Amino acid sequence: MTKVPIQLSEEALFRHQVVSEVGSRVLGRMTVGDAIAEVLGLDHQDLLGRSRGLSERTVYRWLKAFAGEGVAALEPSRRARIATSNALSEKMVRYLKAQKLLDAKASVPEIIRLARETGVVGEGEVSRTSAWRACRRMGLPLHRPRRRAECDMRRFAYPHRMMMVLADGKHFRAGSERLRRVAMTLLDDSTRLGLAVVVGTSESTELFLKALHEAICRLGLMITLFLDNGPGFISLDTRAVLAGLGIQLIHGTPAYPQGHGKVERYHRRLAEQVLRGWDGNPAVDPDPGALTLRLNHWLTEVYNRDPHHGLDGDSPLARWDADERDLVFPSDGFRRHFVVSCDRTVSSDNVISYEGVAYEVPRGHAGKVIALSRRLLEGNALSVVHEGNAVTLHPVDLAANARAHRARRPSLQDAFSANPPETAATARFTADHKSLVDADGGYKKGPDDE
Repeated sequence: MTKVPIQLSEEALFRHQVVSEVGSRVLGRMTVGDAIAEVLGLDHQDLLGRSRGLSERTVYRWLKAFAGEGVAALEPSRRARIATSNALSEKMVRYLKAQKLLDAKASVPEIIRLARETGVVGEGEVSRTSAWRACRRMGLPLHRPRRRAECDMRRFAYPHRMMMVLADGKHFRAGSERLRRVAMTLLDDSTRLGLAVVVGTSESTELFLKALHEAICRLGLMITLFLDNGPGFISLDTRAVLAGLGIQLIHGTPAYPQGHGKVERYHRRLAEQVLRGWDGNPAVDPDPGALTLRLNHWLTEVYNRDPHHGLDGDSPLARWDADERDLVFPSDGFRRHFVVSCDRTVSSDNVISYEGVAYEVPRGHAGKVIALSRRLLEGNALSVVHEGNAVTLHPVDLAANARAHRARRPSLQDAFSANPPETAATARFTADHKSLVDADGGYKKGPDDE
């Protein structure tokens, strides 16, 4: 039976990112208490960009759950979000929602003062505590974003290979037509070794996951990944894949060069040595596959073997080979983590809809809810399980369906041809007119035969 990939909620992915922040600091030889205290001082935002406040007790609880049962234990309890408040009037609840929608940064005391000035509530009718708790239960934003001057920005370096891996994309132009391309590179933080590089047309989730898959196949799993806030890094698919692989994920703070300085220095060398000779060059094939081949050659044969100023003159490959930390390779079935699934209801004409596109599914699933799988490494190809096999889906071709013959419904003659039914008349005729020959084709012996 095909194994259905796990589906993680947005809240579980957010909690996994907080756990990753703590875990990465523990790897940097900090105590758990100090790591939690440092993480609590950061500005945390959920997937919708809303600021989230955390308590020390909550982070300890998440760490314990993750250590016991993995990322699945970070799923929130099935409690319905309260849409109202018993302590506030219905009018005040509506006013809170409207003001937070207009200005998410407005504080609760400011909203209460504005409500009093506009006559929504009277003096002393609403307390700050009741309004704050109501906002929290209804999921309204409560905390203002921290100013950049208040953020804890610092440079970091991990002592061993594959403890921290940096990933980023570099945009450039190639070929006589100066086509836009982007090179996605994974770089080891400790040794500066280039793990993998893949070229695509845009900085997408698919491009990043291809580079990640290649790096894991060649050199094994990393403990932590440090990403910026690019479109290919903040998607739910990226978070789900990393959570399934057990890789800790950290998203860098915007405008934080201290966290990505090593990647930026690598990009500068890449541009100086390779990319500057590709812009407008008719001898360079702009096909992403051809460019990937060129960059892989430069990465493995030039960059990884050249002396590096940040490594005291050692090459990244020499520093990598000298590291005694063992590489951890995944099991053979790790590719299933690059497949995510969601449920869809099949219409009566055997069609499902995904992102506004209609896809045709095999007959026999009309009216049922089926698991739709997306293969992230294959351009988000869609497939469903039909009769024990994974069947790739394609968009509905309406013009072809208009000319195609409809499937013929099985007739009674087709159903009974293999095993015809026995009727009462047939049974009576068989009894009254028995066969003259036996099963072997010979004549049966009568009562007078010796």
